[in-house]
Amino acid sequence: MTLQGTSFIGNQRGTGSDIACHATNPATGELLDPAYIAATKEELDRAVELATAAFPVFSATSGAERAKFLRTIADEIDAIVDEIAVRGPLESGLPEARLRGETGRTTGQLRLFATVVEDGSWVDARIEHGQPERQPIPKVDLRSQLRGVGPVAVFAASNFPMAFSTAGGDTASALAAGCPVIVKAHSSHPGLAEMVAECVIKAAKTCGMPEGVFSLVYGSGRKIGQALVKHPGIQAVGFTGSQAGGRALMDSAAARPQPIPVYAEMSSINPVFILPGALAERGEALADGLYGSLTMGVGQFCTNPGLVFTPTSGTEAFTEKLTTTTAAGATGTMLNSGIAKSYCSGVEALKAKGGIKTLAEVPSTLDGAQGGPAVFRTDVGTFLQDEDLMEEVFGPTTLIVASDDKAELLKAAEALEGQLTATIQGTEADLAEYSDLVEILVRKAGRVIFNNFPTGVEVCHSMVHGGPYPATSDGRSTSVGTMAIYRFARPVSYQNFPDAALPDSLKEANPLGIKRMVDGVRD
Repeated sequence: MTLQGTSFIGNQRGTGSDIACHATNPATGELLDPAYIAATKEELDRAVELATAAFPVFSATSGAERAKFLRTIADEIDAIVDEIAVRGPLESGLPEARLRGETGRTTGQLRLFATVVEDGSWVDARIEHGQPERQPIPKVDLRSQLRGVGPVAVFAASNFPMAFSTAGGDTASALAAGCPVIVKAHSSHPGLAEMVAECVIKAAKTCGMPEGVFSLVYGSGRKIGQALVKHPGIQAVGFTGSQAGGRALMDSAAARPQPIPVYAEMSSINPVFILPGALAERGEALADGLYGSLTMGVGQFCTNPGLVFTPTSGTEAFTEKLTTTTAAGATGTMLNSGIAKSYCSGVEALKAKGGIKTLAEVPSTLDGAQGGPAVFRTDVGTFLQDEDLMEEVFGPTTLIVASDDKAELLKAAEALEGQLTATIQGTEADLAEYSDLVEILVRKAGRVIFNNFPTGVEVCHSMVHGGPYPATSDGRSTSVGTMAIYRFARPVSYQNFPDAALPDSLKEANPLGIKRMVDGVRD
C-alpha cells in the first residue's frame, strides 16, 4: 500500500492545506514519510455534509446489511495485517506482536458488533397495546425503540493505534448503531490511520453503503478537532485521551447552540487494595503480578495500576520482591516523545515530594523516548493530605500507600475520584471483613476486580470500561463491549401509528423475530 498523506472526505481523497504532521519513530526520532496534510475547513464541512446526507439512508439499513458491512471491514483489515505489523512499530514503538494482537482485537470488535446488529434485539423494542375502552381515560397505542443519534466524531487514541482508533471500538459501535463516523486521526500514527481508513472505504463501496458513512481527517486537535466537535452536523463524540483534551471537547460540545454528548475516557489510577490475608498467603506472587501489570505496554494502558494500598506490617516479602524485580527491570520505548517527557516529569515530581520514598527506579531517558519502571511508597496520612498523589502518572510507575488502620483505608478509598477499575487482592475472609470497602469501590469504579490485576480488557457483552468522572465524562457508559452501542442511540416512541408505517422491529407480527417487551412482558 502506497501512503499518500491526505484526508478521506467520503470516498474521495482531500487535497488539504498546510502540513499537519509527519509520523515520528519514537525510538529514533526519525521523521517518517509521507507528510500528512491537514484538512481544510471546506473539506471538513464536506465530510459532515456527506455524513448528514448518509445518515437517513444508513440508519435505515437492516441489521443483516450493517452486519455485512462490519464484517467486511474486519476482513479488509485482516488482509493487511502484515503491512500493519511493519508500519505500526515504526509509528508507535510497539512491538510487532502487540500490533498483530491489537489488530485481532480490532477485527474481533467489529465482528462482535455485527452479531449484535444481526440479532437486532439491541434496539430494546417495547410495545404497549392501546386500550380504547379503558376508563376513565383510554390508553393509546405506544411503541418505542432505540435508533442512532446521527453523525459521530471519533478521536483516535495514542496508546491503542488500532483498537481505539480509526476502526476501533468507538467507530464499530457507532456504525453498528447506524451512525456515520468522521474520525480525527491521531498525529502519532497517521500512516496506520490511512491504511485502516482505506479498508473502511473499500468495505463501504463493496457493501453499497452511502458515501459519507465514513470519513477520516488529519489536522491538529485544537483546530480540526475543535471545529469537528463544534460543527452543527455532529451529534455525538467518542474520545480516548488525556483529561485536559477530553475536558476541552466536553466544554466545546456543551457550549454549542445545540449541546451534544461527549463520551470521553480520560484519567484513571486504578487503585489496587492488597488485604492482609492475601499478603500473608502470597506476598511474592502478588509482587510479580503487580510488576507485570504496571510495566505491561510500558505502563501506557488506561488500566495501569498506579496506586496500591497495603498494610504497613507483614509486607516484607512483597516489598523485597517488588523492589528487586523493579530494580532489575529495563526501559521500554514509549508511544511518543511527548508522553515520555510527561512521564519523566511525573516521576521527578514524586521523587521531590516530602514523605515519599523511592523503593526502586530504572532511570528514564528522553533519548529514544525510554520509560523505566519506578515504585514509590508513602503512608496513608501523607496520601490524604496531598491531592497531587491522586493524579495519574501515565507510564510504568506505581505508588504504594501503607496503613494498618482499616478506618484510614476506608477514608482513603472514599477520597478517590472516579476510576475505570478498582482491584481487591484478598481471601474470602478478607472480603467478609472488608465488605464496606467493596461497597465504596463499587461507587468509585466501573469495573471492580477480585484477585486479578486490572490490565487486560476482555471485549465481550458484560465488560464495562468506564467509570465516574474523571475516568469518563459519563459514568453510565462503556467504551468497550457491546453495551458501547447505547452511547450513540436514543429512544423514539411511536404513538397510534398504523402497523404498516412502523419500523419492522415494532410491527405486530415481529418480522425480524427479535426479543421485545410486549405489554410489560419480555419475550
